[in-house]
Amino acid sequence: MCGIVGYIGDKQAYKIVIDGLKRLEYRGYDSSGIALFDSRLSVCKTKGKVEGLVNKAEKEISLDGNVGIGHTRWATHGEPNDVNAHPIISNNKSLVIVHNGIIENYATIKDELISKGYIFKSDTDTEVLVNLIEYVQLTEKVKLGKAVQLALTQVVGAYAIAVFDKKKPDEIVVARLGSPLAIGIGENEMFIGSDVTPFLNFTRKVIYLEEGQVGVLRNHKETKFYNVENDSIISPTIENLKLELSEIEKGGFDHFMLKEINEQPKAIIDTLRGRLKLNQGIIKLSGIDNNINAFTSANKITIIGCGTSWHAGLVGEYIFEHISRIPVEVEYASEFRYRNPIINQNDIVIAISQSGETADTLAAMKLAKERGAFVFGICNVVGSSITRLSHSGSYTHAGPEIGVASTKAFTTQITVLYLMALKIAKSKGVISKSVFNKYLGELNLIPKKIEIALNLNDKIEKIAEAIKDSKNCLYLGRGFNFPVALEGALKLKEISYIHAEGYPAAEMKHGPIALIDENMPTVVIATSKGHYEKVVSNIREIQSRKGKIIAIVTEGDKDVKEIADHYIEVPETIEPLTPLLTTIPLQLLSYHIAVKLGKNVDQPRNLAKSVTVE
Repeated sequence: MCGIVGYIGDKQAYKIVIDGLKRLEYRGYDSSGIALFDSRLSVCKTKGKVEGLVNKAEKEISLDGNVGIGHTRWATHGEPNDVNAHPIISNNKSLVIVHNGIIENYATIKDELISKGYIFKSDTDTEVLVNLIEYVQLTEKVKLGKAVQLALTQVVGAYAIAVFDKKKPDEIVVARLGSPLAIGIGENEMFIGSDVTPFLNFTRKVIYLEEGQVGVLRNHKETKFYNVENDSIISPTIENLKLELSEIEKGGFDHFMLKEINEQPKAIIDTLRGRLKLNQGIIKLSGIDNNINAFTSANKITIIGCGTSWHAGLVGEYIFEHISRIPVEVEYASEFRYRNPIINQNDIVIAISQSGETADTLAAMKLAKERGAFVFGICNVVGSSITRLSHSGSYTHAGPEIGVASTKAFTTQITVLYLMALKIAKSKGVISKSVFNKYLGELNLIPKKIEIALNLNDKIEKIAEAIKDSKNCLYLGRGFNFPVALEGALKLKEISYIHAEGYPAAEMKHGPIALIDENMPTVVIATSKGHYEKVVSNIREIQSRKGKIIAIVTEGDKDVKEIADHYIEVPETIEPLTPLLTTIPLQLLSYHIAVKLGKNVDQPRNLAKSVTVE
């Protein structure tokens, strides 16, 4: 969940590395640092964001040099400060490293190195790793690439690393296990990134380093790749990028989050493109088509995910059971692998992750595969670890999501789940042709209806002003919209730091109703489709206790409007598709509250976009 950048070539490395760190700052912003080499090694690092690093570096170090590595950190071992910031230098001050991941057996290795005279200045597991590499290099009398390979055989955990030796300034050694690393191939130059965004404007050629691989990147010389375990030489695949630079820029919006909320109509159109064939009355999903028997004969589907992806999975549970009539369980990926789950060979496990690199989800997938389940991945990032680990899968085609609080990933994940459920239901013969076609037609209309919901932005901003000073907030929904209530509460917590909880509306009486008073707003999803009368009764219970009510209703609603303090109307659709509409005003509400409170919307405290450690 940290960001790594590197460059080796003929250009000045400083600007390339700094610009790359700015693009990766969504991965962590507790501290940042850079190392440059131009006849001597210059290192600068600081607590806080890359902007602070720029101010410090331009005053304190030489910015010359054609080799550089950089890091933006989400802290795991050691508090965020200058000392624990990366890059980390080895004891003999020759090696410098940047690291994304976690070394689980660092304490054992550290004790051994201390016994051999090593001194540690930071609290990081990364300092242990760089000194282990130095120790192997010196005792085995090997080159840096070999030293890295040998050292990593002693390591337990996850890592993506870039290591530089000032005694050999024409190469950078990289390696990965469990954490992503991409290598850009230019003309007499090479780039390193935790994803491809740092080098998009320099090259379209990329190598996605595979699990357990080491690469020795050389300037004007042959680059070599090895397997960590057996030192065998590997010939990596060079892929061509299709991502455009404009996709990772704000495009005139104040924040990435607002841009990504507004991109949802296009993102869903892109997710449907080539898959939803309305005129032919078919759905084309190669990941399902090629494995249809596994899905139609499945005894059970288990959906795993974390955070927003888990909420999308909960919507998926309602979708699959309602449409496909297959039993579904939804599990937190972080709990799944530790509770000895019952998995059989006829089971399907669907893993959902925006980044495709979520450590808990990957670990859960590995367990499911070991137990014989068919594993299907849903993710947004081409070439990510989940795509490689899955038996099959589907991309969401949401485009880059830079804001830490996920928005368009949620709606496109749900869209893929709908397509899957409809495809499987038709193949199983549990849905009539007329109902199937009705679902296709309604799904095709969703992007336009989201645009209508987005046009309510000004009204939602006024509601945000009215409730922004609340200390707690309750979100209620029923049926398909209960997971949306959970997601709405999560968004508010993530970016505004206001305590919020999501509940099934009927469960309010079993405890949460004790919290309701004139100071606590309750957001209720009360669309005309889905237990409407029951939800209206729940709203009246809140009203009788003087609670503030913000209601999400269907256009033309009359009953809820009369009793709500504020209401937001969304277009009408069939009940299973309502989550794609009701989530839009909740995203905008959270966004405007956070902005009015002066919070950093795109980079909320303590969070990172891609959680690559457990």
